[in-house]
Amino acid sequence: MYITITPQKLGSSYSQSSGDFVDYLEKENQGLEQEYMEHFFNQYGDEISAKDVVKEIDGNKAKLKKTEPKFYSITINPSKYELKRLQNSSQDLKVYTRELMKNYASSFNREINGRTVTVDDIKYFAKIEHQRKFKGTDFQVKENQPFATKILQHKQVIRKIERGELMGDIKSLKEKITQLEGEAPHQQNGKRIVQGMQKEGNQSHIHIIVSRKDASNSVSLSPGSKYKASDVMMNGKNIKRGFNRDAFFEKAEKTFDKTFGYKRNYAETYKAKKDFIKNPKLYFSILSGLPASEKAAAFKILGKSGVPMMNIPTNKVQLAIKAIKKLKKGVDVAINSGSIGI
Repeated sequence: MYITITPQKLGSSYSQSSGDFVDYLEKENQGLEQEYMEHFFNQYGDEISAKDVVKEIDGNKAKLKKTEPKFYSITINPSKYELKRLQNSSQDLKVYTRELMKNYASSFNREINGRTVTVDDIKYFAKIEHQRKFKGTDFQVKENQPFATKILQHKQVIRKIERGELMGDIKSLKEKITQLEGEAPHQQNGKRIVQGMQKEGNQSHIHIIVSRKDASNSVSLSPGSKYKASDVMMNGKNIKRGFNRDAFFEKAEKTFDKTFGYKRNYAETYKAKKDFIKNPKLYFSILSGLPASEKAAAFKILGKSGVPMMNIPTNKVQLAIKAIKKLKKGVDVAINSGSIGI
């Protein structure tokens, strides 16, 4: 499970309207028949129009400055292992989203009229998407890049030969290009993976657009607050403030597991990410101490995420600081992938 929470920006300034973002989220519906479209939904209804989403979000930003975010984007990316647990991606992820937003609300250390924040105070709209494309930051694209560079160089030479600027054997160069295409380490359906290529398999994920202001348009609820959940004395009163991201991420994980009966491997957990960041030696020690079947599954998950498996320590004796440092870069890729990160 990989979850991001980001304020929406246009360059260096915050978006003043949700229109462009909503249009972006409508991209998969283009050219589809009505029955195959994925519509916006929230806690109270389905098939909410894009026009209504923009109207509701843009009309819910009272007293916010231009320098403040008006809405946030939450993206939930289940791993392929989690997606396999679902019976119907669209319907199951809607169920999960509605439970997740209860977790979101309860992660605010705030009070509204003397009571805790509930999901009824959150103005949000969500949408399920089923397609993803490879990005330049994906390890498959990065590791294929040296081959892509050589292929481009050969193509440039071919063009110069065709223009008469150079002398050379075009047939030989084309054969080299074909060879490089096949030698690239990451392939999909017999083709070299490149940036922009659509990913195969189940790529279902969730986009949520959530207003900075509460449903009454009177209270600011920012998941990007610089304050962690805490209490502070202001003007002689005890004031609650902040948003607990750690709590939200952990609840999101537990809610998924409970809802779908998913048995989460240590390598997939938010705790693993925190262990890795704060104490890499502990992280690898826990991995090596897992029961054989769980350890095998953990290494498989890491391997699918781009970690060099040949170098992963398999027992406590191998947990040397030198080995940990060598692996840290590779595991960091996996931690930030859709397989094991939050």
